[in-house]
Amino acid sequence: MELPTVGSTAPAFTLNDQDGKSHRFSDYKGKWVLLYFYPKDDTPGCTIEACTIRDQFKDFTKIGATVLGVSTDSVASHKKFATAYALPFTLLADEKKEVVGVYGVFGEKKLWGRTYMGIKRVSFLINPEGKIAKVYDKVKPLKHAAEVIADLKALS
Repeated sequence: MELPTVGSTAPAFTLNDQDGKSHRFSDYKGKWVLLYFYPKDDTPGCTIEACTIRDQFKDFTKIGATVLGVSTDSVASHKKFATAYALPFTLLADEKKEVVGVYGVFGEKKLWGRTYMGIKRVSFLINPEGKIAKVYDKVKPLKHAAEVIADLKALS
């Protein structure tokens, strides 16, 4: 499946967070949303990405943006990850791989000459009307939060 494109409506979803609470995408209408997909809880790149977002979280809240992280890990895994690194934002569990499919971020990956299926590190900046404002398909974990904050400031 293809990635949603800039200007298209962000696909709707309902997923549970690290506390088991259900979140519908429609709950965030009227807000900027960083919807970021990441491969796996508590792995090096994913931890760097989550912690840089955590460290700049005040900037997201000042702008009025919501951060939602999504992977196919379980609610329990998300809880452990969020607690271990004091993550102040929502992690959503897509255990059935439905949302990663709709957003086109689940597919073939290569690592050390091995090919496998998994989540690609892709983020979407979604505007208050629910439209995709920016697609980040080459995310660098250490620089991602600052890049998104700069874009939010420019777009809002």
